[in-house]
Order: sequence, then structure tokens, then C-alpha cells
Amino acid sequence: MIYEYWLAGIEGISNLKKRKLREVYGNGKAIYYIEETNLKKHTFLNEKDIERLKKAKKTVNLEMQWEKSVKKKIKFVPYFSDNYPKKMKVITDPPYALYVLGSLPDENVKSAAIVGARNCTSYGEQMALQYGKCLGHAGVQVISGMARGIDGAGQRGALNGDGTTFAVLGCGVDVCYPRENIGLYMDIQKKGGIISEFPPGTEPLARNFPMRNRIISGLAEWILVIEAKEKSGSLITADFALDQGKDVYALPGPVTSALSQGCHRLIRQGAGILITPEELMDEWNLNRMQIGQKNNKNEKMLESPERMVYSCLDLFPKGIDELMKETELSISELMERLITLELKGYAEEVSRNYYIRLL
Repeated sequence: MIYEYWLAGIEGISNLKKRKLREVYGNGKAIYYIEETNLKKHTFLNEKDIERLKKAKKTVNLEMQWEKSVKKKIKFVPYFSDNYPKKMKVITDPPYALYVLGSLPDENVKSAAIVGARNCTSYGEQMALQYGKCLGHAGVQVISGMARGIDGAGQRGALNGDGTTFAVLGCGVDVCYPRENIGLYMDIQKKGGIISEFPPGTEPLARNFPMRNRIISGLAEWILVIEAKEKSGSLITADFALDQGKDVYALPGPVTSALSQGCHRLIRQGAGILITPEELMDEWNLNRMQIGQKNNKNEKMLESPERMVYSCLDLFPKGIDELMKETELSISELMERLITLELKGYAEEVSRNYYIRLL
């Protein structure tokens, strides 16, 4: 397997060409020891490909790299392995191999991808958390990219719902990116897995992220786009999903928000509309978590004036003026209740004098 590991890690030679080489020579070891004159016989290899193969043999300390990977408990899953996901074999340009920390998704269990903007709104983050938690509770595996914003929120939600989640990275599985998600990175390995087609140690280069999106969509039956600009990586994932014949859903938002424009375009093109997690669970005929019951329980735990203010809050920010009209409280009374709700973790001021519900 060490020679397959070597072949998989050669940068610049396409997955298709690597598979063709293996079909001709039978295994990675034979390719490693092949003479240059024999390589030149193959019309599917150009001069740059041959030079990359030669360079890889000279510059790579193969044994050391393999031992490091084994010590880090990184699983190496080439395309011909029985453990290689069947879903990956039918996508455009399937990876020659996958590197995994933790486990791969169970192919007998349904999976949904949750993707969206990195610089998301509090509304988008809360919705990603809710959908992730509901899916996790229902036993649906959540696939995403562990990016800041929507991706990370959806995966944290899945873990909060006692579910499993899998992160597909645009770097090596031994590189936590973004670094701020180190806690999530460690938790995912316990209740799911970290997956990449890039060899261990690969840095998170910008060109890698569009490529990884085809794997996110490929591993999922459904793709949920929570927030996305008109041009974003989330829409690349959605396009891959549509090409793969998958169902795409999008979350509507304010028409004035740039982060809703990509979702609205998807809806206009025929994507399903995300209304509530419960409704989605009903559509998929899955057991659903009654989020509304949880909110009712939260309200009963609060004092009467706080409960009234809490009941007026939503996942979309509301301003002080609007809350004063709805609660009929004076500004001093309202601010006192809002501060109490913040301290108890029930509300958050997302911008000056604008608040959302958290629980």
C-alpha cells in the first residue's frame, strides 16, 4: 500500500491518469519502478507528467511519510479499496484516494450536506444549528466543510443533536483549518470523520476548496444551502449536486440581503424551500425533533416579564423600537429584560440595539 500512497500523493497528475497507470501496470509498486522509456510509450502521459513521476521518486522520502501518516492514525483509502465510498465512484473526477481521520460515512445511512457563507448572519448561523441538530437527532449524517460560519454551525448542530458529521477539507486531514474550529475538528473525529483527497500536510490553498465541494455533494443525498451570495463556493457545491442528480434546498431570507441572493437564485431555478426543520423531516419521512416544544420549555423557565420579551424575539434580528411596540414596555424596562436574557444565554445583541433569540 505504501506505493499506492506514493502515487496518490503526486501533485499535477490527474486522478484519471493515475487510474490508467494502475490499470496498465497492476499496482503502485510496478509504477514506482517503471523505466522512463516505458512511460514514454503511453499517449495519455505528456512530458510534464513523466517529469513529475521522476521527480516524485527522487524527492519523496516515502517510508518516512508513510510512517508519519500511520502514527497520526490517518486511514488511506484508494479507489480500488472495498472501503472506498461507492457514491464517490460515480461523480465527475473521483479522487484517486481519500485520507481519513476517524471514519467514512455509513453508506447505509442517509446523508445531507449543510453549506453556506463563511461571513454569515446570526440568523443564518442559528438556522444552520437548528437544521444540523434536527438532522443529527433524526439519524441523518451531516456532511460539510468545517469552514467558519454556516458549515461549522451545521456540523456543531449535528453533534448537539447526538448525530454524526463528516468534514471534507481543502487541505490535509492533519491540518485544522480554520484554526478557530480546533474544538469542532477534534469532536468530529469522535462522532464522524475528517476527509480529504489531499495528502497529509497539504496547506489550505484557495484552489483546493472548489475541488473539495464535489466530494461534499457526492457523499450526500440532499444539499441544504443556508446562506450564499450570488457568487459563492456554496453554489459550486449546489451545481455539483445538481449534476449528480441530488436534491437541493435553499433557505429564503430578506431580499435586501446579499447573503440571500444565491439562495433566492436557487429557489427560482427550482430548489426546494427550507421553511422549518420539522417540515423537512416530514417531507423526508424521518423522525423529527420538536424544536417548538423546546422553545416552550425555555419560556416556562423564565420570569413572566422576561418570558414576554423572549417570546417576541426571533432568529432574525429585531430592533428596540419594534420590541417596544410588541411588548408595550418602556425602554428602560425592555433593556433590563434584554440584558437579563443575554446573561442567561437566551438572547444576543447581534448589532447595536438589534437582538435575536438563541434557544
